[in-house]
Amino acid sequence: MRFDWRAISGPALTAIIALTTFAVDRYVIFMPNPAPLFVCIVALASSVSGTTSGLASAAIAVVSSALLFLDHRATPGFGMSDVARMLMLAATAAGTAVITGLLRQKWVDAFVAEQEEHATAARLASALDQVDIGIVLLDSDTRAEFINRAFRDYFALSDAQADSRPPFIALMYHGRDTGAYELPEDELGAFIAERTEKMRTGDSTPININLADGQVLRFSCTALPDGGRMLSYTPVTDLVRHTDDPAKADYYRSLRGGARNAARQLRAAE
Repeated sequence: MRFDWRAISGPALTAIIALTTFAVDRYVIFMPNPAPLFVCIVALASSVSGTTSGLASAAIAVVSSALLFLDHRATPGFGMSDVARMLMLAATAAGTAVITGLLRQKWVDAFVAEQEEHATAARLASALDQVDIGIVLLDSDTRAEFINRAFRDYFALSDAQADSRPPFIALMYHGRDTGAYELPEDELGAFIAERTEKMRTGDSTPININLADGQVLRFSCTALPDGGRMLSYTPVTDLVRHTDDPAKADYYRSLRGGARNAARQLRAAE
């Protein structure tokens, strides 16, 4: 069985202080009442190991103080003032043990809840990395708090870039610079401005985004209670591409080829 030194540290320290006080008071020099020091030790015991350890330390402190008072009296017994002081010490020590123990338990519960929340968030992030829907969570300042693996793959976003918490506008410009969008260059500026404005207003109307590699993503923005946004990019290529005008096939191919060349040149430059 594992030895729990925390549980006995408070009572042991209280007993050591009491014995030391008795020895010094008897053989060296007169010692004043160590009650304030006992109260501090009680608080320490409760903060380290909980209310039970604190109450045990308080009991030792009260008994030790009573013996010290008795030893200092010229006549046997206790007067009313001594009893009053002992009751005051008992109430103070016990109250300190209980209050400190409750505060410790509250802190421990909060720490456990925070750990569980972090574990849940980690599992959720891992699960979102397994889906083929691109997910981006933005805070109230439109900076990315989370970007899943699918989005990084769709828009050739490196892990370093994604983990740097880029703002939404930076993600849009990244897609433009890497040639991710199947749009002529003269339309990209208006497209980015429109997407940014709709994201800021929380417009949830879904739109289709054609990528230069031929994929089609259905973009949707959801406003969150804290002022943030959840952006989703659902692949709908099979549902959309069959409606493309066959007469524009060469035009789509030229866009895809130009975008890929631009992306390769940009990566080479990096």
